[in-house]
Amino acid sequence: MGTGSILMALPHFFMGYYRYSKEINIDSSENSTSTLSTCLINQIVSLNRTSPEIVGKGCVKESGSYMWMYVFMGNMLRGIGETPIVPLGLSYMDDFAKEGHSSLYLGILNAIAMIGPIIGFTLGSLFSKMYVDIGSVDLSTVRITPNDSRWVGAWWLNFLVSGLFSIISSIPFFFLPQTPNKPQKERKASLSLPVLETNDGKSQTANLTSRGKKITKNVTGFFRSFKSILTNPLYVVFVLLTLLQISSYISGFTYVFKYVEQEYGQPSSKTNVLLGIVTLPIFASGMFLGGYIIKKFKLNPIGIAKFSFFTAVMSLFFYLLYFFILCENKSVAGLTMTYDGNNPVTSHRDVPLSYCNSDCNCDESQWEPVCGNNGITYISPCLAGCKSSSGNKKSIVFHNCSCLEVTGLQNRNYSAHLGECPRSDACLTKFYFFVAIQVLNLFFSALGGTSYFMLMVKIVQPELKSLALGFHSMVIRALGGILAPIYFGALIDTTCMKWSTNNCGTRGSCRIYNSTLFSKVYLGLSSVLRVSSLVLYIILIYAMKKKFQEKDANASENGSVMDEANLESLNNNKHFVSSAGADSETHY
Repeated sequence: MGTGSILMALPHFFMGYYRYSKEINIDSSENSTSTLSTCLINQIVSLNRTSPEIVGKGCVKESGSYMWMYVFMGNMLRGIGETPIVPLGLSYMDDFAKEGHSSLYLGILNAIAMIGPIIGFTLGSLFSKMYVDIGSVDLSTVRITPNDSRWVGAWWLNFLVSGLFSIISSIPFFFLPQTPNKPQKERKASLSLPVLETNDGKSQTANLTSRGKKITKNVTGFFRSFKSILTNPLYVVFVLLTLLQISSYISGFTYVFKYVEQEYGQPSSKTNVLLGIVTLPIFASGMFLGGYIIKKFKLNPIGIAKFSFFTAVMSLFFYLLYFFILCENKSVAGLTMTYDGNNPVTSHRDVPLSYCNSDCNCDESQWEPVCGNNGITYISPCLAGCKSSSGNKKSIVFHNCSCLEVTGLQNRNYSAHLGECPRSDACLTKFYFFVAIQVLNLFFSALGGTSYFMLMVKIVQPELKSLALGFHSMVIRALGGILAPIYFGALIDTTCMKWSTNNCGTRGSCRIYNSTLFSKVYLGLSSVLRVSSLVLYIILIYAMKKKFQEKDANASENGSVMDEANLESLNNNKHFVSSAGADSETHY
């Protein structure tokens, strides 16, 4: 895990400096107000003004063409390192815990495990406020802020720090005994025994032969075990419902920062702090409480399934409340409304220029947003009709903006400042409601988290627990962890209103989304997955009731047969005793 994390950070050191706009050069002397395009009436636009917006770290076909391999290999190594933790670690804990205590131990483990994400979110918030090329460029020349959609934080620091933590935490594992369930003397005796046996040549040959037979037997046994869990209908339904539910959780968590940024206008650094410090302790409490409830009330498998269903219903209820706290779509001239700011548009594609900027010879592909004092965001100072500017770097102000003039401002101060317009106070209030509902949603999700593991070990044979956990983990990682963010991202991309174009002429990242459509896609798809999982929950509970009732009926039937057999045997014994007594009297 540590090696993979460090490997994922290497592309930052092999690629060039990040360029967030086509006007940016490494030379800080050229990064001034003169590089920002303003309205040039009756002037000829130079060729490089009409060139596509240059973003990223150079052409993808040149320096960045093989950088994805580092990320791929790093993720693969991290996956290899993470895989044994859940199926083997949790199975070991369930095997060696006292009867009825494994749910409590699992809740404690999951609660303690939340300390890591809290630290991670806090560090992530700190690193996301740092510019990506910190230590390499003069930060005073950077005119964008973390609130800008073009901002890229020091993402590579996250992987370096987490990689070092993983390597340090791996050191104690080297000192664990190979067979921890045996006393120290027995371990030494078992380890020294093969050495004594190898001294004899005949014994070595016999060991090799028996080892080959054992391998063949193990392979055959593996396929039989694998067939056994795949033909278990309860296990198959459980895997499918957890796949749907966890796909919703993974995709929701993957895009929650982008969702908050687009819907509520909050930077990812602030979202990191709120999710890490506020919600995760509540999540940890839910995990612990869920394990305690299962232990306290000694829930049977059907009771655990009902408890898990209840928590999923409550989590879905609070999740649906997000639809009622959505903000209005952003007011962006040329995308959500006309350039004169008077009328909304039905589509963001090919919005015609207005008379306030039609003679400015603007580059419509440029993205250098400015906020007018009318509360409307414009794609660039030129498209706002601004004729002049003052100040430098982050405090640039543009003046004599003709498109602001036609909106009917009374103070005749037709100016705009660099950056998008902030969200309204009402939207900020809705954001805090979002955090409160998120706390309740995550609490009930965590409350049922312990029941997932307990259900799995109850519906499969005890000797197949590790295999069942491993296969479940593989399905969740492959179809939930990999596939779900892909189709979520593809649908979210359909809501983009403004794409950047890199210097290779291909589409880059999205500059701004239609926040209303973004919310409907993000929340709607996740809700569909959760509702589908609830349907499977009902099927699972019904199938479990039917199966356990049959087991009880068979057990009672077997018990009555045994009682009849015992009664008949007892009568025979009595008859034998009475007959023997009569014979003895006659003999006497």
